[in-house]
Parts: sequence; C-alpha cells; structure tokens
Amino acid sequence: MELLEKLKWRYATKKMNGEKVPQDKIDRILEAARLAPTSSGLQPFEIFVVTNDAIKERIKPVAWNQSVVTQCSHLLVFAAWDTYTEDRINYMFDLTNELRGFKNEGWENYRKQLLKIYPKQDAEVNFNHAAKQAYIAFTTALTAAAFEEVDATPMEGFDADAVDAILGLREKGLRSSVLLPIGYRDASEDWLVDMVKVRKSKDDLVTIVD
Repeated sequence: MELLEKLKWRYATKKMNGEKVPQDKIDRILEAARLAPTSSGLQPFEIFVVTNDAIKERIKPVAWNQSVVTQCSHLLVFAAWDTYTEDRINYMFDLTNELRGFKNEGWENYRKQLLKIYPKQDAEVNFNHAAKQAYIAFTTALTAAAFEEVDATPMEGFDADAVDAILGLREKGLRSSVLLPIGYRDASEDWLVDMVKVRKSKDDLVTIVD
C-alpha cells in the first residue's frame, strides 16, 4: 500500500526548485536501477549522473529547452550499448561465474547460444534491444524515486545524437536512450502539480485470461 500511495503521489514534474537531493536517496535510486532485471542478465547499459551545471546547460537546448534539465538536482542519462559484442557478453557470463563461485554446464551452453546470435545481428537491432533493457532500469529508478519522495520527469524528448556528443557516449560504445531529471517540485510554478492523475480504469487496462 505504501508503494501504491507513493506512485499516486508522483507525476511528471514540469518545474523543479533546484534543491539538492540527499546523497543517500540518490544512492538508493541508483541501486534500485542496478538491481533491475534485464534480458539474460546482461545489463546492456550504463547510467550517467550529471550534476555539472555547465553540462546541464548544454543539454537543455537539445532537450526541447525543458527547464527541469537545469533545475533538477541530478540528471540521469540511461545509455544503452550500441551493439552486443563477444567481449561484452563474455564479461557478464564470466562475472556471474566469479560471483557464484562455480561454472554451470547449462549456463555455459546458454553463453555459446548468445554468442552465436547477438554479435552477428545488425547493430541497430542490438541497440534497440539494449535500449529496452535500459528502460526496465529506468522505470525501476523512477519507482524508487517516488518511494523516496523525490520528483522525477521521464524524458524521451531530446536529440540523442547531440546528448551522445556532449557526453562522449559514442566513443564508449553507448547511445543515450532516455533521460531522468530528479529533484524536488516547485509547487508554486508547476501547472501540473495539482492536476488529477489520469489513468485507464483497471477494467480497461487489464484482461484476465483464465
């Protein structure tokens, strides 16, 4: 019930007041994103946490001049792998074996299966798949922010190529997929703050197949 109440409280904040979010809350939001599930456990993305005001100012005009980019406490940039490579796949499988302390024949066979499929696919197909995984972590971070009573604004409205250039993502084999400014709402300036949350009814949204 507590989580549902927090989700009812949250909304896509349009104006933030510039107040800094305490580091412990930031850490928990990022940890929630780190713990999010991903396909085959590959975690094919990275999260860039932008606190530098000058960089925020550079991103704002390529993000439709949305004020929350510069008003937020932290700007999270979810950047997906530009493609799947043998090295990237092997790294995550090797990490799994290291942390679990043993090798599993079924797991190793699954590694071979992925190595036969992903690196041979078109890079754009692979990026789109990786971006979907980044969205899972993004949504988890959004939910965690609500739980922490930290405001957040999901943002797809930005020039991804420009953001990639500003942060040097392409050189790292990454491409930006979604932005998440987090901070605290400016209730006196945000036209959306008191608006009723509009969602489909459960009957319209959910179909039970039994």
